[in-house]
Amino acid sequence: MALPLANPQTRCQDTCERSSAFTWRPPQTLHLWHLASLDAPTVAVTWALAFAWVAGVHLDAWIPLLLACGTWTVYVGDRLLDAHRAITSEELDLLHDRHYFHWRHRHLLVPLACANAGIAAALVMGRMPVAARDRNAVLAAAALMYFSGVHSPARLPRWLRKLASKELLVGLLFTAGCAAPTLSRLHTVGWPFITCVAVFAAVAWVNCFAIESWETPDRPTCVSLRTTVLGIACLTASAALAFTDARVSALVGCAGASALLLSLLDRRRNRISPLTLRALADLVLLTPLVLLILGARRG
Repeated sequence: MALPLANPQTRCQDTCERSSAFTWRPPQTLHLWHLASLDAPTVAVTWALAFAWVAGVHLDAWIPLLLACGTWTVYVGDRLLDAHRAITSEELDLLHDRHYFHWRHRHLLVPLACANAGIAAALVMGRMPVAARDRNAVLAAAALMYFSGVHSPARLPRWLRKLASKELLVGLLFTAGCAAPTLSRLHTVGWPFITCVAVFAAVAWVNCFAIESWETPDRPTCVSLRTTVLGIACLTASAALAFTDARVSALVGCAGASALLLSLLDRRRNRISPLTLRALADLVLLTPLVLLILGARRG
């Protein structure tokens, strides 16, 4: 296990050298945001708060904290497991910059992930109602089981692989985790909220599909087509919903904007370094921040 320690350093240096050939260089904080797995918790908290905003539900501060801690811990564990498996099997071509970053800094990330898991467990036991705890336990177990094998289809049950692609399953699980805090506080779930959840599930799916397509050599891709169709459909639905529910219309419009931004990234992917492209793929999912900021100012 000692030899691969040099590979992440070489890989990161190669990435920096390659990035000079591209036309745009983003702030290094964007790369760090992605490499340290801070992107997924940011997206999860943003959409969880957006769902609550649409439904008119107040979420206590501990709920976004729990979601952030749980999401970050799962992603760190998943990437470390992927790195360990690829290194032991000498299949380093399966790894990407985020895996090398986690492997290089595993002595720091593992204790931090354990601490985050402890904080999440304390919040669940101390603040979450028993009824909600039982429902969320099923979701958490499903997420942990799936994310442990998300990059290795052979580890997933055969019936699950036939039922849906891993990109779709990740999108559904991620969406369920974001929507769960609001769903547990609604007495009735109407079609407007279901529309928002379904739309984000579609955006999360095309996001995962785009990333998988960009990172898989020689894989046929229709990312631009899927994201453009989804974006136009969301914007059309947003315009129609503007006369019935302004908040739902606004969030669906944000989802459409995210889809179209993914389409733009796909069209410009040859001008953007792979590391930057991967980070931007999650950054464009933060469009609901505009609604949250405007809502906070008006409130």
